[in-house]
Formats: sequence, structure tokens, C-alpha cells
Amino acid sequence: MYRLWLVFSQATTVAVAVLFVVSTFHPEWLPTRTIAQPAPIAVAPQAPAPAASASTRTDSYYDAVRRATPAVVNIFTSKEVRSARHPLLDDPIFRRFFGDQFPEDSQRATSLGSGVIINAAGYVITNNHVVEAADEIEVALADGKTLLAQVVGNDPETDIAVLRINGEKLPAIALGSSEALRVGDVVLAIGNPFGVGQTVTMGIVSALGRSGINPDGYENFVQTDAAINPGNSGGALVNLRGELVGINTAILSQSGGNMGIGFAIPSNMVKQVMQQLIEYGKPIEPGIEGVQWLGDSYAARFDLAGAVVRDVEPRSQGAD
Repeated sequence: MYRLWLVFSQATTVAVAVLFVVSTFHPEWLPTRTIAQPAPIAVAPQAPAPAASASTRTDSYYDAVRRATPAVVNIFTSKEVRSARHPLLDDPIFRRFFGDQFPEDSQRATSLGSGVIINAAGYVITNNHVVEAADEIEVALADGKTLLAQVVGNDPETDIAVLRINGEKLPAIALGSSEALRVGDVVLAIGNPFGVGQTVTMGIVSALGRSGINPDGYENFVQTDAAINPGNSGGALVNLRGELVGINTAILSQSGGNMGIGFAIPSNMVKQVMQQLIEYGKPIEPGIEGVQWLGDSYAARFDLAGAVVRDVEPRSQGAD
């Protein structure tokens, strides 16, 4: 029995040794067993996320600015200003002895403002106070080109003036309806503040039908907190579609800079006056004078809307 167990032990030891040698030096001699791997799970390819375009972004007003800014121009005016002349210089006795040795002193005064090209024919809307009494008017387009302008007509009552420039392929702004404006709507003011160049500011419509700013003229202003500064006068107030809804005209300020209270002439009034100025060179009124639009406070107090007519010319259309 002992001999049998000894033979078995030796045979097992030799077999293990042989297996070790073969697996170390010639593993290919040993039989292999393939283990089946689980089939991969098919996953449908995902489409790449679409890139956000300017028209779908809610954090940008790029589209409105892109549509409106080409039609907004910078206006540079100049006029000759004569200094006060001492009465002694015009005295006949003084002139007899000294002649005209003291000519009148004169200087060229310059100012700046903004305007909006209203159609491809070259008509430009601006404020009357921007071009009033100017001897020379230059209009600088958004592409840097400068053109001379002529006054077609002006209306001090509404502070609107129409200019004409000659050029090719002039960009024109789209007209929107100021009647569609609501308090709280986002608007953009575009102009040339302080002469730094074309600038865009953003705000909301703060109030509609504002009056009391220009008691001697028509008043139906759109109030906005979009920054309006000197040089913005005559520039565009546009909605988020890039449509003209007003012409920036005035600010309330103790320092002369923006205080968040600016006023624009509604586009519906601009369109009406513009058509009259282009056709007749002046506003045509049917015998009605002294029209003042009711502001929000008066309209709410008396439950009224519209305007107050202070005077009607006898035997006119307005008197019928």
C-alpha cells in the first residue's frame, strides 16, 4: 500500500512539473477555451445640439440693432456767428476819423446731432433744433461716407425737420407704429451722443403721452429710460424688431447728461408731419392752433384722451 501511494505521489509531482514547464515555455501547446462575451447594447447616435442663432437668443438685441443702425446717421452743422459790435464803431464821427479799421468779428459755430434715413430717396428725419439756422449740414452715414444735406422743410412746433441727401443704395429704416407701444416695452435708442460715434442704449417705455415739456408746441412724447445724451437728438428710438417708433428729442436733466428721463416724438406723429414737409415744405394745419396733447395725469384725472385745442382760426376748415 505504501509503495502504491509513493508511485501515485511521484507521478502527480512529475505531471504538475511538466504542466508548469509547458505552460511557461510553450503555452500554445495547451488547449484554449473561449468565453463568450455579452453582445453590446446598440445605442442610437444623438444629433448634435443646434447652435444658438442670434434670432433665437433671448439675451441679445443684435437683430434689431443690425436692422436699424445702417439707417441712423450723424449730423454735423455749422453756422456763422457774429460777435456783439460796440455802438461806438458805427458812430459817423468815429468812422470819419478811423474808417473801417475794425471789421466785424465772426466765427463758425458747430454742433452735432443724429438723424434717420426714412426712405431710399434720401429723406432724413431729425430734430428742428439740430439744424435750425445752420448754414451747412453734413450727414455721416454708418459706413463712414459723408454727404451734404439740404433742408426740405421744418416744423418748430413738433421739433421735426426733413433733410435730403443724394446717394446710391441708401439704407432706410422700417417704420413701426407708436400706437402699439406699451409701458414696459423694451426699446433701443440709437444716435451719436457727445460725438463719440454711433451708440446703442437700451431701456423701456416709461410712459406714454407725456406733456409739459414744450408748452409752446405739440406734446405727446414717449418717455424712456434708455440713455439719451447731447448728440442723441434726432436719433432713432426702435422696438425689438428694429422698427422706428420715435425720434429722440429731449431729456430732463440738471447736469445736461442722462438722468434716465428722455423723450421721443412718436413715429405716428413723425410720419404725418414728414409727409406734409416733403409735399409742402411746411406743416399744413386746417386752421387749428395751440394743440396740446393730454398727458397721462390729466387724462386719468378727467377720464379723457386726445388733445386740447386752444384756438381755431375763423373761416377755416377747423372752424367747420
